[in-house]
Amino acid sequence: MPRTSPDADGCALAYDRGGSGAPVLLLHGWPGDRSDWADVAVLLPDRDVVVPDLRGFGESDRAEDVTAAGQARSLLALLDELGIARAVVAGYDVGSRVGQTLAAAHPDRVAALVVAPPLPGAGRRVLEPQAVPEFWYQHFHQLALVEELVDGRPDAVRAYLRHFWEHWSGPAFTVSEERLDRLTSRYSPPGAFASSVGWYRSGNAMIARSLAERPPENRITVPTTVLWPEHDPLFPRAWSDRLDEFFADVTLYPLDGVGHFSPVEAPSAWATHLRSVS
Repeated sequence: MPRTSPDADGCALAYDRGGSGAPVLLLHGWPGDRSDWADVAVLLPDRDVVVPDLRGFGESDRAEDVTAAGQARSLLALLDELGIARAVVAGYDVGSRVGQTLAAAHPDRVAALVVAPPLPGAGRRVLEPQAVPEFWYQHFHQLALVEELVDGRPDAVRAYLRHFWEHWSGPAFTVSEERLDRLTSRYSPPGAFASSVGWYRSGNAMIARSLAERPPENRITVPTTVLWPEHDPLFPRAWSDRLDEFFADVTLYPLDGVGHFSPVEAPSAWATHLRSVS
């Protein structure tokens, strides 16, 4: 497990690296870690694949600034340290938001963007009756009850993570006990779970973001591939209808039969699309 040198904010990232060829940077989601991409990485031996734990997750340092901008600073420092001028950037969930931020702020460092939801364009549809109940956890994550009921309690952490991995995944996927073991070991040390939900506490909750979003004056110019799962209860495919308002060069592909954890559920599809853009 290599680690970067601390960046300008004093934060170091843990990461895996393998293969050779055009660089690809893979960004995980919540509640996951860099192992979310393990099955994708092995399908890309002809690419220089870099897979970090994001700030505040897994074996990376905890940090005060876990916003998308803060995460992007650490990733730029990682690319600089590894001597990578430009990379294909891929992400889902938290990693998708961070990848979009990196592409918007530093298009010269991103050769292409390959992302799954969340994506901009939901707007006030996040308040529809079928949508609101799915985002209850983001409100819970704002409360001190997180520290009292979940943080530092392995049994509670495991049960909490299991709920999301079962509820958000597609009908053909069953989360393995081995994956839950790994994630529990990462999320259950004192302070680790609270650190992970710092993402939501830093203003990244879906409802607030969606209600405040407006089409930007300058769309993301990096060529963007969007992989939209069929069975993600958080992000209905109908919400993909406004992508052109936010991306200047975007192509949408459906991931049929797949739920929220698409790199874990459909690694071959991800590898195919990543290879096609790099």
